[in-house]
Amino acid sequence: MATKTADKNIASISTDLAKRIQEELGENVFLCYQCVKCSGGCPVNEYFDWQPNQIMRAVQLGQEDVALDSETPWLCASCQTCSTRCPQGLDIAAIMDFLTREAIALGKKPNVKIVSHFNKAFMREVRLWGRAYELGMIAEIKLRTGNLTGDLDMGLKMIAKNKFPLFPSKGKPPRNVERHEAADTAVAYYPGCSLHATSKEFDISTRGVCEALGLDLVEPEGWICCGSSAAHRIDPDEAIRLPMENLALVEKAGFKEVTMPCAMCFNRHKTAQFDIRKSPDHKQKADEAIEYEYQDTVQVNTLIDTILERVGPEKISTHVKKPLENLKVVSYYGCLLTRPPQITEAKNPENPTGLDDLMSALGAEVKDWSYKTSCCGASHSLTRPDVVLNLSKTLIDHAREAGADAIVVACPLCYTNLDARQTQMKLENPMPILFFTQLMAIALDLSEKITVLNKNLIDPRPLMREKGLLI
Repeated sequence: MATKTADKNIASISTDLAKRIQEELGENVFLCYQCVKCSGGCPVNEYFDWQPNQIMRAVQLGQEDVALDSETPWLCASCQTCSTRCPQGLDIAAIMDFLTREAIALGKKPNVKIVSHFNKAFMREVRLWGRAYELGMIAEIKLRTGNLTGDLDMGLKMIAKNKFPLFPSKGKPPRNVERHEAADTAVAYYPGCSLHATSKEFDISTRGVCEALGLDLVEPEGWICCGSSAAHRIDPDEAIRLPMENLALVEKAGFKEVTMPCAMCFNRHKTAQFDIRKSPDHKQKADEAIEYEYQDTVQVNTLIDTILERVGPEKISTHVKKPLENLKVVSYYGCLLTRPPQITEAKNPENPTGLDDLMSALGAEVKDWSYKTSCCGASHSLTRPDVVLNLSKTLIDHAREAGADAIVVACPLCYTNLDARQTQMKLENPMPILFFTQLMAIALDLSEKITVLNKNLIDPRPLMREKGLLI
């Protein structure tokens, strides 16, 4: 009897969940030795019910009730910090995505419903229009959650700035694509959905600055959404297909390089490239889905890298007419321009310097700070504004401590969180947030139509006048 009682108290360990993760992702969770770097570096860990390392242990032990019923995978910000810093090279962010999909597949209700609503609404708009339609997506989320007045104050201000197109923009790759006459000298330009909507100032200033520098950009006709964070959470196949449609479009037109201002778009396209290079099965499936055998001849670059490589700091300096000598800035790269480095090919993922080099070439005083790549909570902008407000305010506070007059950004999602949400932070002294191309346009003495400073919610023009950069 004693032996039977003891047997009943012995915990059983199942490897079923770990095997399913191995089969789909190729990730061996048993490599995790609980160093806790994933939890220690996670920007949203205070909102979790279980820490990432605890989720990993639960998966190792086969405790599916813990791993699949937890809020943690749903609240993951997809910032890639854990995947970048894991000493075993585990893609922990991808494992979190898998757990949300697996929970739904097993009939479990999502523990953070609004995240599920966002993912479904986003992908629904992409299926309908080929691109994200922000007003339609926001309307669906509000109707599903019943929270009709949330963020109304910020929304009205953005509408007043004409940041939300009333009608969706359609994207559909053409069947027949001819080689572009400028393919040998120009760079393909993929603006992404945000630059046609909430971040038009990024698009306008980018085009104006590149034209002034003699850099020819060509926007491929019919490009579609990259899938953002929703696709890789809901449908990994779509997360590859959507970017590959765009890369095929660029390749067919004969371009060897495509530049992407949006950090999320850049990251999703680089990830799709990485996946098809790593897995022949993914490559074959993607080719069948896009009905084209992709030759992998296109280099995907950030706009920062394109300008630095094609023009360079020295040449930029010769174009400067209004040096930003009196302006103190910090460069904010956000999460996805550099992480994870095996995908982005970033040389210094934790301490990038490209944006600093551009600002220095314009004459600005670039202040050093430790928050270049800290997360602003971008993926939760429409789902958990409390998380975004906390993370974004922390960034602004530290920028002030560093002695900055303004924060320079290179991502439309970061820009929206830092600029638009400052009105909700009720700061005594709001800090201007500018796209780096806006500051480049000022330094190159381009017109107000190119700097588009009137679209920033925190008006940077008083600061620019104070520094003698605007009349």
